[in-house]
Amino acid sequence: MKCLIIGGAGFIGSNLAHRLASLGEDVVAADNLSRLGSEANLAWLRENHPSIQFQHCDIRYDTDLRNLFKKYKSFDAVIHLASQVAVTTSVADPRADFSINAQGTFNVLESVRLSGTDPAFLFSSTNKVYGGMEHIRIAERETRYDFADYPQGIDEACPLDFHSPYGCSKGCADQYVRDYSRIYGLRSVVFRQSAIYGTRQFGVEDQGWAAWFLIAAAKKKPIAIYGDGKQVRDILWVEDLVDAYLKAIENIDALKGEVFNIGGGPEKSLSIWREFGPLLIKELGYEPQISFHDWRPGDQKVCIMNIAKAKAKLNWNPKVGVEEGVAKLARWVKDHLAIL
Repeated sequence: MKCLIIGGAGFIGSNLAHRLASLGEDVVAADNLSRLGSEANLAWLRENHPSIQFQHCDIRYDTDLRNLFKKYKSFDAVIHLASQVAVTTSVADPRADFSINAQGTFNVLESVRLSGTDPAFLFSSTNKVYGGMEHIRIAERETRYDFADYPQGIDEACPLDFHSPYGCSKGCADQYVRDYSRIYGLRSVVFRQSAIYGTRQFGVEDQGWAAWFLIAAAKKKPIAIYGDGKQVRDILWVEDLVDAYLKAIENIDALKGEVFNIGGGPEKSLSIWREFGPLLIKELGYEPQISFHDWRPGDQKVCIMNIAKAKAKLNWNPKVGVEEGVAKLARWVKDHLAIL
């Protein structure tokens, strides 16, 4: 199988490229290498998989994509992971956010459509397309918030409510990918992803909170908590996400046009500091200095994905538990502090 990973030197992209190359698949990783850690991830891929081909590509520029498809002719699968990923960055520079997430995804879709080769097309969307979910009742517990009426989390029928420029740009892309399946017959699948964490994640304060908290604490840096630390996310280990991508590619003809909520589900949910903090301290043996600040725009008190549809239609189930995943990530952080 010949696979194109757009954003192939990023956190998820490098893990996916590693898995596909390990399975003997033909992998092309395309990236503009603008994200922190992308050059280190590319070097790691080249060291472990010399067969992986790399193409410098910026999805904001249609000519880059046309040249890429002209060079490699055709693909069996295209996985689009390239994105501007931080709400705060989108608020500071909404034009750049739009040009990458909305315009960039449109450029990718057109390149795939005009290639005439009908690859499986997978798109990495986000839980932020559901907005703040103000219509859902929230229960406050001692260490966390919870959905009062949705113990299994929100499913794909939850109303879309794009909040923040990031939510708007990703939501626009999400709907374009879905509609290109309806209108043009693209074999596309949308994954609305919750908090993904794992190795090769160069987390920063604005995005990738689990990795960032571990990196900051390991470097003896203070940690800023935006909100009260009780906000809850269902976290998903990156290898479990990769499993879901492979399942979707394998069954693309049955799944084309579908949208899936992808996360850890209620069993793998925790509050970002009141419950995650003790795990961090246990793994690092150090209690970092923390400070609390105002909530960020569009932040959700609770986001837990109901993953019943993904379990049933993908025949998929996340395997890595929260404590196991945090321990794995903590070990990776400690082993790679020199490049973090």
